Amino acid sequence: MITIKQIQVFTPKDIGVKDVFIGGGKILEIGEGLELRGDVISGKGQILVPGFIDHHVHVTGGGGEKGFSSRAPEVKYSDLVKAGITTVLGLLGTDGITRSIENLVAKLYALREQGLSAWGFTGSYRYPSPTLTGDIEKDIAFIDPIIGTKIALSDHRSSNLSTEDLALLATETRIGAMIGNKAGKVIVHMGDGRNHLKKILEITEVTDLPMGIFHPTHCNRNDTLLEESLEFLKMGGSIDLTCNISNRRPAEVIKKAIRKGIPTKRITISSDGGGSYSTYDDRGNLETIGISSVSSLLEEFQWMIRNDWTVEEALPYFTLHPAHCLKLKEKGQIKAEKDADLLLLNQEMKITNVIARGKLLMREGELLDLDRKEY
Repeated sequence: MITIKQIQVFTPKDIGVKDVFIGGGKILEIGEGLELRGDVISGKGQILVPGFIDHHVHVTGGGGEKGFSSRAPEVKYSDLVKAGITTVLGLLGTDGITRSIENLVAKLYALREQGLSAWGFTGSYRYPSPTLTGDIEKDIAFIDPIIGTKIALSDHRSSNLSTEDLALLATETRIGAMIGNKAGKVIVHMGDGRNHLKKILEITEVTDLPMGIFHPTHCNRNDTLLEESLEFLKMGGSIDLTCNISNRRPAEVIKKAIRKGIPTKRITISSDGGGSYSTYDDRGNLETIGISSVSSLLEEFQWMIRNDWTVEEALPYFTLHPAHCLKLKEKGQIKAEKDADLLLLNQEMKITNVIARGKLLMREGELLDLDRKEY
């Protein structure tokens, strides 16, 4: 049991200074003058926010575009905790050969054992999609951490699948999710190709598949894709914005949507942590390659606060919105009976304490039991 005493609580809404009592992995009570029970943490001068949800992380490592030595390492438990990520969604990328769905599922279970909440997506850039059971529907229905499918479009590294192939993949994802009672999202990596969202828009026009099944990512990577993505959002779709794209920062995109009168409740922000970022010349030759960090999610939140966003305005894109998008009903908000995934931040928006599933993983900036959890 843990009692957090006298802390300003953002649910994400600011509800003022409260006491919060945690037990059995859940938030049990929020109020004033609560009885001090269990481990007591003083929240004076700090704020309490929901743990971040990063739904686009290459937990087994991405890369591989410059040979085997360019494969990115697995994302560490400690890096996730230090970034305030208490719920992580893992997926594969370009390399669906040396990184397998088996590898991904094992990593998701490992992160759960270490104290975090973890789910993921079958598939990769490749089509037909690599799976664990040999079938997208079965992966989603029967493999507990798998809640949807990953695919790539408008990218020279994708399989250039047809509109019909994409529609079939989305249908299989939807049916598997219905049977398994899961979110059933198709996470679509969007590249710089000239077709942008064309195939997704065609499917929504000529089939009965709901628009909400698709969740395109990296929508802020170029101006044309961004404009199409905002129109898709206006039509009722959902989009994801990637951190560390300096000339199209997520916060600036969101403000642009607000100015256009477009609802932003279906916008999420993710880090692409563990994945590779790369540039190619006009002939398709690799020019630069690097590795994205999960720390960019916290850094993006801090940037928003430094640039005149209130905590209440910024928080939903890192917490409530991804929870709703992925149907993680126990996540994304501070409320009685919800999972106790909580971050304590000081006035500089630096994380001091991390609680995940009701257990303290970081105290006063120090990771607890790290030797036991990370090898």
